[in-house]
Amino acid sequence: MEIIPLDLRFRGVEKTIASYLVIGPQGPVLVECGPGSTLPNLIEELAKRGFKPDDVRHVLVTHIHLDHAGCLGWWANKGARVYVHEVGAPHIVQPENLLKSARRIYGDQLEPIFGDVLPARASQVQAVRGGDVLEVGGLRFEAIDTPGHAKHHHVFCLDGAAFTGDAAGVRLPGIPYIDVPAVPPEFDLPAWRKTFDILKSRDFEVLYPTHFGPVHDVSEHLEAFAEHVENASSFIHKEVEMGSERDPLIDRYVQWNRERSETLGVTPAVFDAYQSVNPMSMSVDGIRRYWTKQREQAKK
Repeated sequence: MEIIPLDLRFRGVEKTIASYLVIGPQGPVLVECGPGSTLPNLIEELAKRGFKPDDVRHVLVTHIHLDHAGCLGWWANKGARVYVHEVGAPHIVQPENLLKSARRIYGDQLEPIFGDVLPARASQVQAVRGGDVLEVGGLRFEAIDTPGHAKHHHVFCLDGAAFTGDAAGVRLPGIPYIDVPAVPPEFDLPAWRKTFDILKSRDFEVLYPTHFGPVHDVSEHLEAFAEHVENASSFIHKEVEMGSERDPLIDRYVQWNRERSETLGVTPAVFDAYQSVNPMSMSVDGIRRYWTKQREQAKK
């Protein structure tokens, strides 16, 4: 077995979104496929390894956000079997609501950033539940329910490796800084705490986050990311309690993260690369919405 990160060069920036090529005894399997806008780059990366799209018969996605699964319909319609969390599977077959939700965030930039999102042929979509073991390509992937970032999120385990999607954060290669992806409307702090406990308990040898590449200091990474989620959530919670407006809050949150990243040796160019794949305005919106909802429920 071999695991190869394929660089999708999202928005022209290297090493921000990966699709993982897993070569098993029965051929190639993809974990994550990226957005439609990077499909030509994915096909090019496969060709460098001697594979054509028709060689790929199985595609697994951790969740249905467009940077992870935007071109999944294309693969299903090409004849690949695609494996999606049971909550997300209907939205791959009928992506109208998924696109409507994404358009609220990206507006007219949705198509330029993410490209085409095609409805998947239903017969090619396999809904996956937590605990399922998928036997594909001569390999055995275990799906673990890992909400917090999204309720339709799985981490896929393969031997001592874990394909973590966004459940273990955003960490670019060779950089100690870990960013919090908290896209609205699904950020759920208690759920993410449980996900951290699950991931820590599994004693993985290596993590493969979609953003980007293998992480070998697994325990240290998970501890650092769990702490940062708490700190980011607390930062925005205090701002919500003070009645801060959205735009000034975004500015303060970005500056707080910039200062934190600088202490870890992150250059402005690398910080901008993080922003290109995970705009911090979205994390503010996601966490701010969570705490606003919590406050409203407490009043009832």
